[in-house]
Amino acid sequence: MADGEERGGEGEEKVAAAEERRDWSELTPVCLANVFRRLTLEDRWNGAMLVCRAWLDAARDPSLFESFDLEPAFDAAGSGRPDHPAWWTPAFRRRVDSMLRFAAHCAAGSLWEIRVRHCSDDALSFSTERSPNLQTLSIRSSQNVTDRSMFKVASCCPMLRELDISNCYEISYRALEVIGQKCPNLTILKRNLLNWLDPSQHAGIVPDEYLRACPQDGDQEAEAIARFMPKLKHLELRFSKLTISGLVSISKGCGDLEELDLFGCANLTSRGIEQASTNLKNLKTLTKPNFYIPRSVFHTERYGHWRLYDERFQTNVFQI
Repeated sequence: MADGEERGGEGEEKVAAAEERRDWSELTPVCLANVFRRLTLEDRWNGAMLVCRAWLDAARDPSLFESFDLEPAFDAAGSGRPDHPAWWTPAFRRRVDSMLRFAAHCAAGSLWEIRVRHCSDDALSFSTERSPNLQTLSIRSSQNVTDRSMFKVASCCPMLRELDISNCYEISYRALEVIGQKCPNLTILKRNLLNWLDPSQHAGIVPDEYLRACPQDGDQEAEAIARFMPKLKHLELRFSKLTISGLVSISKGCGDLEELDLFGCANLTSRGIEQASTNLKNLKTLTKPNFYIPRSVFHTERYGHWRLYDERFQTNVFQI
């Protein structure tokens, strides 16, 4: 019995020794890429890429960059809050831009999904020029993105199906017109604004000058959506300043709408919404402005005490 146990112990030691001698860098690039595909974005960028040259090359395989989604990193870094003051700085924008450019370069044309925040015009233009198969683009809270890069998106990404430009105040109705003309398959549009009914909830987080720049052309945007985006099924216009005139245009031009979010649209009346929605025969979900919700609901405790979270703020995935 003792001899058997001794032989078993020797066998385990040999296996352990073999594991120690195994050089994981000698795995084929295909095998390494398959392994890296199971890692999170942070583990790939701050772990696998730093091990050795072979792992770096494998981690840059185009198949690993078909989708570039930073939203989980933002959610984790935000500690349950939708935003953080550090994200509105030029230094942070440069980090996001660097990652976005790198991902678009490595994807080599295979990128079909981009979900970032706080990127710039130049980085977005660089990425979309190299992403002809892009179908999903989410760039919410990108204060430096303008019509210039959106025109580039329209011309380079005709397969676009989903677009989120929430809180992007430098994008105008003209960009919506061009996107609608060049991207005929667009079915999801999110054009939400920051809560201008109670801007104090953003104090100390979003720059004051940016809060004051809240778009006023709600009806012009609604007209552009109605005229050039007839296939929309999902539309979000939270805190938009459109009036009943703009809503009627949308109800007539976007007959396929199934989901419409009008939360916080203070210029609309209940009667007007009811009349306009009668044109939307396929509508399944309608979120109304909810005028009777107390203002205190908008101003939650987590916004009022954002400074308490400063020391806990960690964005390791953005360290590149």
